[in-house]
Amino acid sequence: MKLQLFKTLPVALAGLLIGSVASAQESPATSTTFRTWSIGVNAGVLTPLSPLGGKNDFSNNKSSFGYGLYIKKQFTPYFSLRLDGVRGKLKGDNSEPYESGAVNNSPVRAFDTQLSYSGSLSAVVNMFNIDMFKKENTLQLYASAGAGIAGYKPTITTATGTSLFAGDKNINELIIPVGLGAKFKISDAVNFDLGWTINFVDGDNLDGYYKGGNDKYNYAYAGLEFALGSGKQLAFHNPVALTYDEALKAKQTAEGLKSDLNAQKADNAKLRAELNDILKDTDGDGVADKLDKCPDTPAGTVVDGSGCPLKTPEKVVEKVIVTEEDRKVVNEAIKNLEFDLGKATIRPKSYASLNRVAALLIQKNFSLKLAGHTDNTGSKELNLRLSKERAESVKAYLVSQGANASRIEATGYGMGQPIASNKTAAGRQQNRRVEFTLY
Repeated sequence: MKLQLFKTLPVALAGLLIGSVASAQESPATSTTFRTWSIGVNAGVLTPLSPLGGKNDFSNNKSSFGYGLYIKKQFTPYFSLRLDGVRGKLKGDNSEPYESGAVNNSPVRAFDTQLSYSGSLSAVVNMFNIDMFKKENTLQLYASAGAGIAGYKPTITTATGTSLFAGDKNINELIIPVGLGAKFKISDAVNFDLGWTINFVDGDNLDGYYKGGNDKYNYAYAGLEFALGSGKQLAFHNPVALTYDEALKAKQTAEGLKSDLNAQKADNAKLRAELNDILKDTDGDGVADKLDKCPDTPAGTVVDGSGCPLKTPEKVVEKVIVTEEDRKVVNEAIKNLEFDLGKATIRPKSYASLNRVAALLIQKNFSLKLAGHTDNTGSKELNLRLSKERAESVKAYLVSQGANASRIEATGYGMGQPIASNKTAAGRQQNRRVEFTLY
């Protein structure tokens, strides 16, 4: 289980960091440019114990030098992700009794652990801005928590001498770092960072002495953080103060807009009164009184631009003449018109003659009445619907070829107007038809 964790955790940490790079590159919607990436270097003291309490394997834990480097991505003024790396040494022995006076009679007298590496990814939360009405603060308090892996080599001293606890191999363990810190802004690009992190180790090998309880160590440090890019630092940005300023500006703007709106309403009322006077039309003939040369014309009178009655010439209706050649085109279409059995689908062999009818309608602007008929096979309702659908199908085809739909009427009569006897197949064939009438 632990080996599988060592294999998957680095991949998960890397994926989380890559995801942070690909996420929002800009700060909250504002015209200000913010610095969101930073790197930090620090140095301090490593101690193999936890000030929060718990049992320690050695009675005299010593402080040793440690140093670290981190990369941080700030997503909001309050939240960031930070990738830390720390190295150094951890030391302790039993040369002194515990504070209670008890003497540690452990077979391991002393240890010296080389912390080869410590890598962790932590979520960092800025707890609050010192001055909530100041847009940018110079002091920021923060807390952090995360997970990572530490690799270390313990060297132990016993009655028989000094030896490597695990040979020349690194022991790799999961660590859970929890920390607090304070950051002081020196400039827009540089911060002074003070921090303290307690690292809880998922194992009891850190000091080379196994007592059945997990080890821990803490790292207190001071360092510098360098903000990358240009603009202000998002971590020190105070959105509460900015929101207050924006609300104040919005209120001032709203009051100014209200004043402008009232002035505009007064201007509009004045213009509307002047416009109503200009457009006044007492006799309702559509010509304003100021331009009406014939006032008081009776209601409904058609007038010209000066308001005087207008005499319009009678509409000349052009007589439509249908020639024998035109009827021949239509009769040929009727003769060649075929549908699928029991359907309104026109068979392709009918297209050529229908195309000629469409061309005729377009060329001479004829109107056309289509009357659909069926034989007496089937119910009355079915035949009435089929005859209507076939007439509509012919209309749709002619319209698709460019004919004017408003000049084509399609009606279905069902089996009520036979032209031959329905007692014979030939008669029924004649009755299944669509009649074309040009006019």
